[in-house]
Amino acid sequence: MESALISKVIKIQTANIHYLEGGNPQNPSVLLLHGASFSSKTWKDLGTLKRLTQKNFHVIAIDLPGFGKSESISDYHAEFLPKLVDKLHLKGAVLVSPAMSGTYSLSFVVNHSPNLQGFVAIAPVGILKMSQQLRGITLPTLAVWGSEDRIVPVEQADLLVELMPNAEKIILPKVGHACYLKAPNKFHEGLIRFVEKVTKDENSV
Repeated sequence: MESALISKVIKIQTANIHYLEGGNPQNPSVLLLHGASFSSKTWKDLGTLKRLTQKNFHVIAIDLPGFGKSESISDYHAEFLPKLVDKLHLKGAVLVSPAMSGTYSLSFVVNHSPNLQGFVAIAPVGILKMSQQLRGITLPTLAVWGSEDRIVPVEQADLLVELMPNAEKIILPKVGHACYLKAPNKFHEGLIRFVEKVTKDENSV
């Protein structure tokens, strides 16, 4: 049975952080961040949250600090996700991170990858800056890029796959930076296949 999305707020540091939650928390979790022009609502509007809950995943889509309905937190990028994951008791989630949210996700992958089941990197910013730390991290990773991305060039998808031994890539043809918005069906197909693959051991217990 499909569960409704619930709008919730959690306190991180002194800020109220808003998020949408759906699905059964006993099921494998998918934690979705967002890009600079977007919010948790983007994933709802795109149908991503619905598709994932229909596949029996537990979803949490965050409004990052200062975006959507979340209050701002200054100079808190590195500590934000670890605190959030801890407070939400998200053990072994798959982290989905497009664009600007790379400033949060990449340091989390570097320092806390044992807490994740997988990482979906949708042209996140910061790969070049973090390349030395990302090298050799064995977390299952899916790089998703638009072939026409002018903001984070598609060569960085190749770099990520080169750095991370368990990384694979999907290049969505003829779309730019916000590739998941322009080619939602192909994106969802790749996302669900990857999430099912990396969580299947947990699902079969």
